Amino acid sequence: MAGQHKISVRDMNVWFSDKQVIHSLNIDIPSNEIISVLGPANSGITTLLRSLNRLSDLNPAMRVEGEILLDGNNIRDVSVTELRRKVGMVFDVPTPLPISIFDNIAYGPRLSGTKNMKNLTGIVEQSLREAALWDDVKDRLYTPAMSLSGGQQQRLCIARVLALKPEVILLDRPCSGLDPLSTAKIEESLKNLKAQFTIIIAPHNVQQASRVSDHIAFMLMGHLVEHGTAEKILTNPKDQRTNDYLTGRFG
Repeated sequence: MAGQHKISVRDMNVWFSDKQVIHSLNIDIPSNEIISVLGPANSGITTLLRSLNRLSDLNPAMRVEGEILLDGNNIRDVSVTELRRKVGMVFDVPTPLPISIFDNIAYGPRLSGTKNMKNLTGIVEQSLREAALWDDVKDRLYTPAMSLSGGQQQRLCIARVLALKPEVILLDRPCSGLDPLSTAKIEESLKNLKAQFTIIIAPHNVQQASRVSDHIAFMLMGHLVEHGTAEKILTNPKDQRTNDYLTGRFG
């Protein structure tokens, strides 16, 4: 039943103008787990992530059919603002606001009505701790966020999403441009965060998926080829195309 899953996608088809980019996709995503969505370029993974919090609405050439259920409720039945509070997204390129570290994190809560400075300070600290960035920046919260390194900026963007207390976090190749140390810190944060959140990630590579995932879905040319536990997909995939991708024969 859909209510047993955090997100359920039912018969989803997506077009960009006349080109279909996702075909009849069905998948259930459990709560409080990390699911990696793997696949080569042009597999529809970013389109899927953007559809889950209706960022697809921003593109007039994009048409989405089918149902996406959050806790059993159609995401079309709630406002975009409410949905994006529950389903936050972090992109592959860090996009800190050109303001201080503190104000980057406090920006969303302030828009949502939190004005008390003590409350804001608590939210900022907790979010930075959850994103494994607090120790790096606690003595310079009022310096420009753009002064942070690339890896720190990405963790700042994760903290900015966390400050809104979402239920689901979408990450589109969040470590693609980062060094191994920054990547390791983000991966460790994600493993800690799944106790509170459902996390859907387009990982940087198969190795990252193997390190962080509870479940893995493999997509190819807009089709969901297979989906299962990380152990099952990585060690005994059903489909030869999945095996070929995991072993580096294409992609």
